[in-house]
Amino acid sequence: MAKVKLTKTALKQERDALKQYQRFLPTLQLKKQQLQMEMRHCQNLIAENEIREQKMKDSLNSWVILFSGKNVCELISQYLSVQAIRTRQMNIAGVEVPVFLGVDFYTKEYDIFEEEPWLDDAIAAIKDIVSIQLERDIIREQHRLIAHELRITTQRVNLFEKVKIPEARENIRIINIAIGDADTSAVARSKIAKKKLQETTAA
Repeated sequence: MAKVKLTKTALKQERDALKQYQRFLPTLQLKKQQLQMEMRHCQNLIAENEIREQKMKDSLNSWVILFSGKNVCELISQYLSVQAIRTRQMNIAGVEVPVFLGVDFYTKEYDIFEEEPWLDDAIAAIKDIVSIQLERDIIREQHRLIAHELRITTQRVNLFEKVKIPEARENIRIINIAIGDADTSAVARSKIAKKKLQETTAA
């Protein structure tokens, strides 16, 4: 802790600083709560997304036998690729995060009479699964950005609560004591000087 000046000017500065800290702290605490809520929301969305993906994969089991031992992903990759992931920016508790809008796929044309009869359904299913996975990636990025901001905000809250406010209060206490002692000494010196003056006058 820096040595505090024991003056009335320093006292005013410390009191002003304390008021400022006490004014900003509730805002930081509210932001911290909002960020914590948004992190939990992201975690819930990720869990829901994983459930949706599993349900989608489970639904494929009914016709996966039609694949006849072929590498379906390798086959479908010949016809399907991700062209673009569409997102927009959104402000959440002061943090700019991406929000998933959808996926644009490029599908190579193929002859439905020459390819496997299940290829259309397989491509549609893979599109859904890939969309779900890419959406989860975006939500995880939201979670990462919010977590980073939460760390910074928590550090600021702790700085105000545990360092700045107690430090300002202690400085005010020390300065008040010093000023009080100085005032008492000044009064005592004044009385002594007055008494000496009276004694000199009387003599």
